[in-house]
Amino acid sequence: MAEEIPFSKQMRLATREIHAISDALVNAKLAFAMSDNTVWAEGLLMFYEVFRYLEQAMVRLKDTPIAEFQLEGLMRTEAFQKDLAFYLGEDWGKEYSPKESVSKYLLQLMEIERTNPILLMAYIYHLYMGLLSGGQILSKKRAFTKKFLLFGSQVNGGDAVTDFNPHSIASLKRQIREKTDNIALTLDDSIRQQLLEESKRVFILNNAMVRTVQNTNAVILRKAIIVLVAIALLLILLWFFRT
Repeated sequence: MAEEIPFSKQMRLATREIHAISDALVNAKLAFAMSDNTVWAEGLLMFYEVFRYLEQAMVRLKDTPIAEFQLEGLMRTEAFQKDLAFYLGEDWGKEYSPKESVSKYLLQLMEIERTNPILLMAYIYHLYMGLLSGGQILSKKRAFTKKFLLFGSQVNGGDAVTDFNPHSIASLKRQIREKTDNIALTLDDSIRQQLLEESKRVFILNNAMVRTVQNTNAVILRKAIIVLVAIALLLILLWFFRT
């Protein structure tokens, strides 16, 4: 009999198509604009609410398997708060209220916690693995843009949420997979199937939030204009020195 596929891999396979859509959405709507602090901060603000809810749920559900994901170095609430203070100021939370897409996301999490809390494992697995994988790539792209492109800022800071030092990213990912696989072994087939279905909903809700990020088109247009102006100036200088 063939060895059963680890449940964490089953979760990845079940979300392969919707994950590809999510990646395309991020690349199309956010990747180029990630060098813009306003857009970056808006994205942080949205996902801050989700990560904060999950981390508070881990505490509330201290007598359930969900609490096992409170791994040393993994929790991100304080890191989000640090980055938001960096971009929006220390008083960023005083007049803030979540967008409708964020509120709907939180309502879904609340309903799951009330009725079937083990399904939160789908959100914990995909969101933290995403931050440890794709989040690292976005952060590096942003750092590259800030350092080398004309419109990049040189101010250091604002990257706490993707900085897991001194903890190993590879180790954290391995621990998340192991926790997920071990917990899944204790669940019946019905709950496991529900987790696979809920995994797809994770990306649907993520995509709904990302689509509401504003000003990305304006950012792209502004930076395209800057690049075109720079090219025009370069051509003028080349023409000047040739004459």
